[in-house]
Amino acid sequence: MSQTLAQGTYMSDGTLPIKQGLDIVVAKITVTPGGTSGWHSHPGGAIVVVHQGEVTLYTSVGNHCDVTTYTQGQAFVERPGELNNAVNRGLADYVIFVTFPGVPVGGSARINQPNPGTCPGV
Repeated sequence: MSQTLAQGTYMSDGTLPIKQGLDIVVAKITVTPGGTSGWHSHPGGAIVVVHQGEVTLYTSVGNHCDVTTYTQGQAFVERPGELNNAVNRGLADYVIFVTFPGVPVGGSARINQPNPGTCPGV
């Protein structure tokens, strides 16, 4: 039996390398209104499907901030090493399903990062 957990239309650009011998991790993440993922990156990137609610993704790029909001039924990619903070600016929990390729064997899919200071107020 197969059960689809989430499906979304791809809304961002880019690809992710998948290297043999590394782990692939899948997670369901729920964040309450006003909540945040905190600044982080992923060693092999992430493929994200928004199952419920909306996610405002802040991405530090050089000395500026890119801000994109993704809603239920949309999907996006976080590139390896990219600094992101996913914030729930909505009125309901957001639920995302994330596939993390390229995770060191037995290691973490997430790397906590300091605030880069490029996205004021985040």
